[in-house]
Amino acid sequence: MSKLQLMRFLFVLIFCSALSGSSLLAQETSSTVPPAAAESGKDVVHALNNAFAKVFEIVAPSVVIIEVSKKNDGNEGFNFDDLFFQGQPDDNSPRRGPRNSQPIQSEGSGFIVRSDGYIFTNFHVVEGSEHVDVKLKDGREFPAKVVGTDEKTDIAVIKIDAKDLPVVQMGDSDAVRVGQFAFAIGAPFKLDYTFTYGVVSGKGRSKLFTNGGYSISDYIQTDASINPGNSGGPLCDIDGKVIGMNTLINGLNRGLGFAIPSNLANEIGQQLVAGKKIARPWLGIRIESVSDNPNTRDLLKGIDKGVVVRTIEADAPANKSDLRPFDVITKVDGTPVMTDTQLQREILKKKIGQAVKLTVWRKGQTVEIPVTTGELPNEIARASNEIVPREQGRPEDVGKLGLQVQDITKEISERLHLGDARGVIVTDVADNSIAAAQGIEREDVITEVDGKPVTNVRSFREALSKADPKRGVLLYLDRQGSKTFAVLKADSQ
Repeated sequence: MSKLQLMRFLFVLIFCSALSGSSLLAQETSSTVPPAAAESGKDVVHALNNAFAKVFEIVAPSVVIIEVSKKNDGNEGFNFDDLFFQGQPDDNSPRRGPRNSQPIQSEGSGFIVRSDGYIFTNFHVVEGSEHVDVKLKDGREFPAKVVGTDEKTDIAVIKIDAKDLPVVQMGDSDAVRVGQFAFAIGAPFKLDYTFTYGVVSGKGRSKLFTNGGYSISDYIQTDASINPGNSGGPLCDIDGKVIGMNTLINGLNRGLGFAIPSNLANEIGQQLVAGKKIARPWLGIRIESVSDNPNTRDLLKGIDKGVVVRTIEADAPANKSDLRPFDVITKVDGTPVMTDTQLQREILKKKIGQAVKLTVWRKGQTVEIPVTTGELPNEIARASNEIVPREQGRPEDVGKLGLQVQDITKEISERLHLGDARGVIVTDVADNSIAAAQGIEREDVITEVDGKPVTNVRSFREALSKADPKRGVLLYLDRQGSKTFAVLKADSQ
């Protein structure tokens, strides 16, 4: 018995003792415990034991094992579970090398949501699949087809040709409470129908994984043991209702697993069953909470709550508005937003093409900025421009910041498709410098320093000379059509 199992066992003993009004542990050292009290304690343990077993008996028939065959292109591609599991290869599970052209076999889990064969699972379980086979609890096996997928939420729907199948009962993930029991069923390490239990150890976990500008903002966290092969399987409550879809697992057997909330899985899954395209509104901005970045926070005197606009993507809806990098969004259509997660939730409530009014704090003033939402693209691509040669022109070294800049000549503007960009272009960034630490890149065009426009190297140096590097120097940047900023501090390294 592991330490974790022992701790859980002792917890159950203590829990049952409290319910029965007597100490089960004291029974071993005292003969004065009334027999009725001892029996009462046993009854509680038996009741809990039966409740746990009942969860498995209710849910397991609706859980499926998914076996997937994927084409091996010699590069293996991205294995989602490898992001979290870095086990050593062995004879049973060797590393697949670039010369191995055999099909890649993988396994995951899923759960039946309709009696006519519709099954929810993770997108990454079936991603790139050539053949998908499903095995039921009763031993039957069926080929499956992928009905629809949503990469951004890691949700997929597959279907088998069968009828009168047992289905899960979906629970309300919004009603889940931290501390309640949680149960996971799946096929870890190709061990079919493994059942583990724990508690919901957290809710609203965000920023675990970002895909194409979108991230789930409210993962359920559990300490129920979740391992490779559990992906796509259900996380259930004590009543056998599905409260989540097991997915991102952080570290093998470290007591930290995550599940997509059942409400989100059901919302996306039902749209995929109906053959609908999953479309989401977006503004085209990259954001962070004011409290997330001390360098940024130090320059935002007068406001301590809100969402900082870090980057405005090229050709995005926000790029066509008056919104600027370093603006602090405090409300969306009058609803206060204090974190980036809250802002994302508010925007996702809108329709594509809907006008949204943002309340923005900018340099001590509050302004209202209208933005019309667009559709979140599958990928947010950056242009691939030719790199500025280091030796071209007369690059100017900017002291301890670790930058080299030069004027934007007509030749540079044409070569890099800069259009009418005004400012100085970064031709080099020193390794391990202040500029490098803040993500400044070659080809960035610096357009302002602490709010002062920059038109050439001379005006750039003049603006820098008036800035306070200990407080932080705010640079506005144009990065191949995207607008962003960087805060350079002398002690930021």
